[in-house]
Amino acid sequence: MQLSDSLHLAAAWFRQLDADQRARVEQDITVAHIDAGAIVERKGELAQAWIGVLSGLVKVSVGNADGKQASLTGVPAGGWIGEGSLLKHEIRKYDVVALRDSAIARLPAATFEWLLDTSFPFNRYLLHQLNERVAQFIGKAENDRLLDADARVARCLAELFNPLLYPGMGMRLAITQEEVGYLARVSRQRANQALSTLETAGLLHVEYGAVRVLDIDGLKRYKGDEDAQHAEDKLAARKAAQTHSA
Repeated sequence: MQLSDSLHLAAAWFRQLDADQRARVEQDITVAHIDAGAIVERKGELAQAWIGVLSGLVKVSVGNADGKQASLTGVPAGGWIGEGSLLKHEIRKYDVVALRDSAIARLPAATFEWLLDTSFPFNRYLLHQLNERVAQFIGKAENDRLLDADARVARCLAELFNPLLYPGMGMRLAITQEEVGYLARVSRQRANQALSTLETAGLLHVEYGAVRVLDIDGLKRYKGDEDAQHAEDKLAARKAAQTHSA
């Protein structure tokens, strides 16, 4: 696929630029193929580019000297991250790690700043993205403190289908149970259990190596045990009705 086609698919902001601006972006941007598990951007290094995920899946995480890691968010294809560090001309405060083989675009800081100076639509896009990102992290802090594992997995998946941060995603995401566990900060086994519970609730369908969302608003509202019990009661009533009618 040509770079221009990839950007049209995975960069909503690119479609809002004029012809000269698109040509400058295509000239300056670079694309690298990153293997699963490899570092895309390292904490402590000066931010020199805006990072886009053209394909694959990455996680944003932090860690300490003892080796403890915490995932902050996942970024699927179509997501762009790191604008805060560029705007403040500072070092990155997090690692970006590929969870699966990914195609990563890097827009140089100079081109990023040139777009800020020349494109009102680009500025508007960034304003919406920053606002949505703040809301996302406030919600994540609340979820981590108040919700059980099932609900955290539900909210984690809902984040990955955010139409403002990751436009054009559709309702199917290639993601494994292990990757869900990384992002929701639960074990693979617990992620598997949560996905089964959410499937029973009619919110999603688990496929081989993927998840298809059936009710995005339901994932956003899911509260855990109360909703799970309600779903189980509905399923039991449905089975009882089928048995009675037979």
